[in-house]
Amino acid sequence: MKKRIFSILAITVFSLSSVMAQKTIRLGYIDMEYILENVPEYQEASKQLDNRVQEWKAEAEVKMRKVDDMKTRLDNERALLTKELIEEREGEISYMEQQAIEYQQNRFGPNGDYMIQKKQLVRPIQDQVFTAVQQIAENRNLDFVFDRTADIGMIYADQQYDVSETVLRTIKRTANREQLENRSEIKEFEQEENRTVEQDREITEREEQAEEKKSEREALIEQRRNERDSLKAVRQNEFEERRAKILAERERKKDSILRSREKKNDTIN
Repeated sequence: MKKRIFSILAITVFSLSSVMAQKTIRLGYIDMEYILENVPEYQEASKQLDNRVQEWKAEAEVKMRKVDDMKTRLDNERALLTKELIEEREGEISYMEQQAIEYQQNRFGPNGDYMIQKKQLVRPIQDQVFTAVQQIAENRNLDFVFDRTADIGMIYADQQYDVSETVLRTIKRTANREQLENRSEIKEFEQEENRTVEQDREITEREEQAEEKKSEREALIEQRRNERDSLKAVRQNEFEERRAKILAERERKKDSILRSREKKNDTIN
């Protein structure tokens, strides 16, 4: 498995290196922390959030101190209490302690109020930064822009360097490599691996166009089938109506003949 992953990474790096070798790569970087520090709206909102954080911390400390006080009182009074009272007090302490821990998690946990509001605070500035970075990168012909303060780092990349499709195709090919049985299949496999990003993109576009045409043909076939079914239904209804009229006419004539015979018999009698 490790060997397979290494092979995939090696092919990906080789593909990207091949593209890079064709032109000079132009890089840029930003310092998001510096930008945030110099945006007045962010600083004001950040101060308000810091004030709320201090209130949350104070509330959390009050809850934990209350639990500690309850534990201390129980330890001091334990000798004077019955087993039932001790268990009752311990249950109450356990509940209060759990409540205090949940409060801390709700405020400061990974999905707590602080993290949520921090993201909400930064997101509008990030959107503005990303828009500005894209415009600057296009105007200055930059291929990559990095944020030196971020874990991920890269915040802009020219689409021509996107090798995601190459990676996916390589994973699929590698998974099926053990099924290759002859030299021609192996040669074809190697040719596919050596395709550039542009070639992969062209192939993908052709496949998508072929799929669109296939969908259009299927839609047309379905439309014609529906039209035939509709026409068939109309003809069937017309046939049923004609048949009903013929049967009704036959019944009318039959009734007329019977009435004539009855009338004739009455006259003779």
